[in-house]
Amino acid sequence: MKRSVQIAIAAAAIGAAVVAGIVARPFILSSGETKHAHVVAQAEPAAAAIYYQDPDGKPFYSLTPKKTPDGRDYRAVPAGADISFDEPATDAAAAPSADRKIKYYRNPMGLPDVSPTPKKDSMGMDYIPVYEGEDSDDGSVKVSPGKIQRTGVKSEPAALRPIRTVVRAPGAIQLDERRVSVIAMRAETYLQSVADVTTGTFVKKGQPLMEIYSPAVSSAAAEYVTTLTSRTTAGEPSYGRGSRQRLMNLDVPDAVITAIERTRVVPVTVEWSAPRDGIVLERNAVQGMRAQPGDVLFRVADTSLVWAMIDVAERDLGSLAVGQRVTVRARSFPMRDFSGKISVIYPQVNRETRTARVRVELDNPDLALLPDMYIDADIDIGGSEPVVSVPDSSVLDTGSRQVVLVDKGEGRFEPRDVKVGRRGGGLIEIRSGLKDGEPVVVAANFLIDAESNLKAALKGFAEGAPQ
Repeated sequence: MKRSVQIAIAAAAIGAAVVAGIVARPFILSSGETKHAHVVAQAEPAAAAIYYQDPDGKPFYSLTPKKTPDGRDYRAVPAGADISFDEPATDAAAAPSADRKIKYYRNPMGLPDVSPTPKKDSMGMDYIPVYEGEDSDDGSVKVSPGKIQRTGVKSEPAALRPIRTVVRAPGAIQLDERRVSVIAMRAETYLQSVADVTTGTFVKKGQPLMEIYSPAVSSAAAEYVTTLTSRTTAGEPSYGRGSRQRLMNLDVPDAVITAIERTRVVPVTVEWSAPRDGIVLERNAVQGMRAQPGDVLFRVADTSLVWAMIDVAERDLGSLAVGQRVTVRARSFPMRDFSGKISVIYPQVNRETRTARVRVELDNPDLALLPDMYIDADIDIGGSEPVVSVPDSSVLDTGSRQVVLVDKGEGRFEPRDVKVGRRGGGLIEIRSGLKDGEPVVVAANFLIDAESNLKAALKGFAEGAPQ
């Protein structure tokens, strides 16, 4: 019985050895290649490449297979690969290189926490070492090329350019108060007839407006005619001046006085004419009415030259000066420009609107601009001389200080305080702090500024950390 058990065990061992030999024996394929049993199953096909990258990790890419200038193939990048444009991260726990010394370790999440020795945060992440040279004393910040490419950082040199600054303000058209005439009687007057003119009618200088009879005018005219026809005083040029002056004091038109001197006849009625070319703004004369001294019968305004009264904000008054050019656009004629110059800056600020009045004289030959018409004015306050300027997107303005990020090259950027001046046309004048030709960051500068502020905070904590 015992012998039969031993025989069975031996037979089982021999069978296992045979099976193992068969499994370990290589298979002979029809192509002549051999593969072991445990790798018979063929590997799954590799994922297709979506693009190709430079084998050295440089930011060069291609949609098709490509070779480097020295003949090496670009590296295929399959879909789903973990692609990163950042520089390879260094192991915080690894020993530092011999030529570089670690100053401290900073929190991997950007928190203001540093350590003089290797450390892990509450999530088990290693603190990042900061080497000497990376923490420069000039306040600059170094950004990896990958981050620069990903965030779209762009630089542009400061340049000498003229800045055209425009102040925009609303306003309205008003009459030139020097070109308005009022026809009013200076003595009791009766209107015999009134010409066919109405409010809004354009009249010419000397055009008849009405015929009047005035006892005072007739008396003064009779006295003047008597003086002119008197044999005693006819040859004396000084005589008659008082009578003529009396007619002038009654505002009798010059044409009527000249006719009296020529005809030596006292007119029964006097023809009253327009004193200037212009628009009839007001007509109160009615045929047959009796006008008392001082009654306004007509008001005529010359609108060939008008005033643009512009309301300029108080903050812009320091940039204005008499003689600056102004372009005016009426809302009724949006495609037409009227040009003029500042003639008066009124020395008063409106308490409610905090604006000041600026007067511009405008030529209006075709009478397109009408009184009380709304307008929009552009006042050119820029100079023609070139100044150091940068795009307005490059200046970080905190209110109390203005900062630009100077591109030092190789991913290093230096925050620098500047003094700014005029703004206009997408440019800002730099009065101090920056030289012509120095490159500044014009896009994504707020990201670099945030990193610079974080670096300054970490540096402050590092200086107070125990060594």
